[in-house]
Amino acid sequence: MSDKTTNKVGVVGVGRMGANMARRLADQGFQVTSVYDVRREAAAELAKELKCVAAEKLADVTAKADFILTVVSDDQAMRDIYTAPGDNLLIGATGRTFINFATVSPQVHLDVEAAAHRAGAAAIEACMASSITQARQGTLYLILAGDSAVVEKAGPMLEALSIARRYVGATGRAAQVKALVNMVMNINTAGLAEGLALGDALGIDLNVLREIFSQTGANSRVLETDGADMQNREHDCYFSSAHAAKDSGIAVALAAGTGVKVPLAQATLAQYRLMIEKGLGELDKSGVAELTFKGRGKK
Repeated sequence: MSDKTTNKVGVVGVGRMGANMARRLADQGFQVTSVYDVRREAAAELAKELKCVAAEKLADVTAKADFILTVVSDDQAMRDIYTAPGDNLLIGATGRTFINFATVSPQVHLDVEAAAHRAGAAAIEACMASSITQARQGTLYLILAGDSAVVEKAGPMLEALSIARRYVGATGRAAQVKALVNMVMNINTAGLAEGLALGDALGIDLNVLREIFSQTGANSRVLETDGADMQNREHDCYFSSAHAAKDSGIAVALAAGTGVKVPLAQATLAQYRLMIEKGLGELDKSGVAELTFKGRGKK
């Protein structure tokens, strides 16, 4: 098991989620030794706050840590931090443990695990089914996969970050499950936006409509988190529409590989890609309502 009093932690990717995870670990007494981000200013600012090093190179993060947490944006970013020539996390990585939190394609996790093993290191998945607030509070829901012994070794750190954890099997499985979670969530979000938009166009009081939704088969977690935001056009970003597009794309690709038809997921993916085209990709996923309500344009 990891010990927060002796083991050192590095964090790669200190955007909305990664920065709050680093803060949470520091609050819980873990030794956050370095942070890294391609946005140097963000890393420097967080390093100053946490009184640690803003690493100039990925290899420097590995050199200063026993556990390295990665929270990057997409498949290519994940591959780059592990395999880019000249500088990557696997330089001098013998004995290190990498915990990968990003939502990326299952094959990427498999490739990273294999590369880590070749470097004498270990890598596991810890896919997050939560958002920014939960990262700061240490109440993430984590979907874990990989070598169970490595997952157990990282136990105290994972516990400090989460309210619940579910181990689902070998590497790649957590990414599959997370893709399905986000596929269904995104479908629900797009569907709610259409229901509220149609209600608005019919002249129905949306406060009343949302209350009725909540007491009927139209109820969902998305109604709770996004319904009022859609109505009031409050789309401060907790989970961006660009990430919704990326994650729906992963799910649609998985479906294509199995031969399963997913027309709702494909339609939802088209909506979120349209948001990106319209320059709305950095709005929260609730911003999909901007495509459905009559009279709305770019905010």
